[in-house]
Amino acid sequence: MQTGAFYFPVDYGIDVAELARALEERGFESLFLPEHTHIPTSRRSPFPGGGELPKCYAHTHDPFVALSFAAAATKRLKLGTGICLIPQRDPIVTAKCVASLDRLSGGRFVFGIGGGWNVEEMENHGARYNTRFKLLRERILAMKALWSQEAAEFRGEMVSFDPVWQHPKPVQRPHPPILLGGESDYTLRRVVDYCDGWFPRAGAKFEVKAAMGQLRQIAGTADRDMRTLSVTVFRAPPDKQVLDSYREHGVARALLQIPDVGRDEILRLLDDRAKLLN
Repeated sequence: MQTGAFYFPVDYGIDVAELARALEERGFESLFLPEHTHIPTSRRSPFPGGGELPKCYAHTHDPFVALSFAAAATKRLKLGTGICLIPQRDPIVTAKCVASLDRLSGGRFVFGIGGGWNVEEMENHGARYNTRFKLLRERILAMKALWSQEAAEFRGEMVSFDPVWQHPKPVQRPHPPILLGGESDYTLRRVVDYCDGWFPRAGAKFEVKAAMGQLRQIAGTADRDMRTLSVTVFRAPPDKQVLDSYREHGVARALLQIPDVGRDEILRLLDDRAKLLN
């Protein structure tokens, strides 16, 4: 099992290039960055974690720009979105971002995706909460066409375009791994249908033995080979016993959280967390 990290790339935090170098130097496998294009001030959508929305949600850099700086500062570190909000993104533009970053990084990109929870945020982009996963599916399938076909076209209910040329193509063929976030039965069915991996959050809704069994069952029902699916656990606890349990049950990657604290505190924290890699 690989161990990586995720961090809100805030404008008041550690330089993302320095963070990426520090992770690579200490032996971490990957850095994943989330995205929010903006946060509506209405706050009609409650924060899923409860209480006030943390400051970091409204202060993030664009993940593709930030990951480009991380890529330029490292040689081996995998670079992931955790997560990219597909209902809020144009699929043609996003496909170009993914392919460009994957090619410029030498094939190190991992495409973590999700539907989002902030109703007002997605509505500002013209997306609707109750159809966000239908839109997500069509956009991902359209992107797959753009990455894999010389003259790509797509015909769906929500996404449609005539044959187009789009280059560059990703280094990873047919495309970088696509990991879908969420914990519900619906999420697992979507993972098996059109993704390469599952991206659950650690916590009460994720008990590793039962969750991996559920994924195997749904994959088997759909005749999907489990060897073509991976599991990355988001916000994994920095606990060796828990991480060993993940490894035992077939989790491919665990992501430890880096809080939005000061630079020096983050570097000290990485020194401490690096002990879990052995």
